[in-house]
Amino acid sequence: MAFTITSTAFAEGGMVPLQYTCDGPDISPPLTWKGVPREAKSLALICDDPDAPAGTWVHWVVFNIPPDSTGLPERVPPDSTLPDGTRQGITDFHKPGYGGPCPPGGTHRYFFKLYALDTMLSPSGRVTKPDLLKAMKEHVLAEAQLIGKYRRK
Repeated sequence: MAFTITSTAFAEGGMVPLQYTCDGPDISPPLTWKGVPREAKSLALICDDPDAPAGTWVHWVVFNIPPDSTGLPERVPPDSTLPDGTRQGITDFHKPGYGGPCPPGGTHRYFFKLYALDTMLSPSGRVTKPDLLKAMKEHVLAEAQLIGKYRRK
């Protein structure tokens, strides 16, 4: 089975609904995955916008997701550590948790990248995307991706 990530909120390449953006309540969208490699010890998720004017903007950093999980629910609280041990790093909004699309102009793409890892990660402090990428290096077993788009009215 292929390692895949999907959402009931939007299709691959589709528009991200208002409630998951800065123009709405800015809650995290529901995500579902399947095909996690049997040898995975944890999962990590990064959501970013490569179309941001100042360079890629990071919207969500999540790691140590249990490998037997099948997704993240809508409205994940912005806590640094969730009850199941999942950790949320610091976004470019300078806080943990999800920060939705909020492009200054035009249609932007939002990449939800899911990684299956052969280890649990133990970075300390305020973990950013570069910190997570460094900690994941040489531990990625598989990668899945979902792209959503958003344009402000």
